[in-house]
Amino acid sequence: PAGMLVMWICWQPRWFLLGGGVLSYYDSREDAWKGCKGSIQMAVCEIQVNSADNTRMDLIIPGEQYFYLKARNAAERQKWLVALGTAKACLTDGRTQKEKEFTENTETLKTKMSELRLYCDLLVQQVDKVKEAGTSGVSESEMRALLKSTCNTFLNTLEECMQIANAAFTFELLHCTPSGSSHLAVLKSNKENSGNELPQAVMDSISRPSTSRLEGETEEDFPTFFSAMNNRFSDIELLVDEGIPTEEFLQSCYAIVPILDKLGPTVFAPVKMDFVGNIKKINQKYITNKVEFNALQKIVLQEVSAEVAQVRNSATEALLWLKRGLKFLKEFLTEVKNGEKNIQTALNNAYGRTLRQHHGWVVRGVFALALRAAPTYENFVAALSVRDLDNHEEAFYNGMQRDLNIYLTAMEKQLNILDSLYESHGLESDEVV
Repeated sequence: PAGMLVMWICWQPRWFLLGGGVLSYYDSREDAWKGCKGSIQMAVCEIQVNSADNTRMDLIIPGEQYFYLKARNAAERQKWLVALGTAKACLTDGRTQKEKEFTENTETLKTKMSELRLYCDLLVQQVDKVKEAGTSGVSESEMRALLKSTCNTFLNTLEECMQIANAAFTFELLHCTPSGSSHLAVLKSNKENSGNELPQAVMDSISRPSTSRLEGETEEDFPTFFSAMNNRFSDIELLVDEGIPTEEFLQSCYAIVPILDKLGPTVFAPVKMDFVGNIKKINQKYITNKVEFNALQKIVLQEVSAEVAQVRNSATEALLWLKRGLKFLKEFLTEVKNGEKNIQTALNNAYGRTLRQHHGWVVRGVFALALRAAPTYENFVAALSVRDLDNHEEAFYNGMQRDLNIYLTAMEKQLNILDSLYESHGLESDEVV
């Protein structure tokens, strides 16, 4: 549906259009070609009916945005309420089904991982038996056949794990705004959205970043993935007592996810699944009280006080694994910045310094498999460019050095703050997964 509604400020008439679960407004129907003045996603807003005025309805993103609207009469308001409510219900039902599928596939993946551990133990036992075959009287050919069969079963199960992760989670991670992430669906003003298209999801916007520049960039500097990101760790301003703003930090974490796609969207799907899953857990805690949990430290300290910080799936545990994942990406990008031209070597060195100590034999095997599919240096670097690299290789390299120096320094500072917090409260864990 589309039509005129009166909108506060000063109750000015505006042309509204509802489509694709997004309500957009324009100065007038005739001026729609200029682009919408603003828009709001129905999935994350509340619809409130004004009891004192039968023509008024309010659309609210709690704590963030408020749309106060009036229709010409009660009947027209009812028409809009039905349309808006239907759009919201359809989006919510779809998201609920996706969350159910996500949960089911997570459990399936966990089951397959358990099978892998079983086959791993069996392989170790059979290797020992092969070594003893000469003295135990068991036919060596029989033991080798058995060992080969177990190896094939192990590899087939590992391949099934990769297929489940890729098929079940790639769409979820690339195209869906995280469940409950109302702060990521903020109303876009005309300054941010001056074209004719409706607003895109946050993950779309970070996959096609803007060309905004870092401070100090000149016309001669070549833009890169990092200078064009919408949200950067280097843009975050710490709060009092080095508090790390929760919302800005999570948005910056989302913004770096495409790096994993550039390394390999299929083989790194499990890594991305874990990374984004931890962001979601923290966000779920954050949106329960955005004022109280405006800093990451406040979330951790509240859970420490409630004695749930080390409970499985707590926000504190999620942040523990999120910062470990960020350390891995930081070390990898540092390797590239320092001149490592072999992406496999850079990834392996970063993994050895960060995540490897927290992973068991099976997960290490999955990572080793992912390494084999890592791109060449040339292809990876080309994926980080915003413009064509033809005849601009030196300018791009200089831009990468500039951007990574700023970006990684800010990331390291925030990770050090979190490390100090976890160490001071004994929240680090030696548990291996």
